[in-house]
Amino acid sequence: MTPSKSSSDTKQAVATGATIGAAALLGVVGVLGLLQGLAAILTGPSFVIGFEYVYKIDPSGWGWIHLIVSAAAIAVAVGLFLGKTWGAVGAIVIAGLSIVINFIWLPYYPWWSIILIAIDVFIIWAVSVSRQSPADRL
Repeated sequence: MTPSKSSSDTKQAVATGATIGAAALLGVVGVLGLLQGLAAILTGPSFVIGFEYVYKIDPSGWGWIHLIVSAAAIAVAVGLFLGKTWGAVGAIVIAGLSIVINFIWLPYYPWWSIILIAIDVFIIWAVSVSRQSPADRL
């Protein structure tokens, strides 16, 4: 049984709405990441460090990584809002990179990292589900 045109249009409308939501979330994640990176850079070793983990990172250096990736996330969110193909590809790449960064950041801020990982997974899903052609994005 093939889905009706109305059903297909509804699914595409939901996917497009989710993509707009993903662009907004990517922008918010970018701004929050900027703040997180600035906090790590400006306060340095005042982060609470709990248990010993296999990897050790310098909070100040890690703050710079957050800052750079977050600035890229904001730029990609603008591209996604404008409907550019590079924005969609960039959103998936930046959200995937953000998942890795926040996984490594788990020992410092576990709940914050888990929330951002969940948002990044939604962003990847929303951008991947939208099937607009490049001509439709213009």
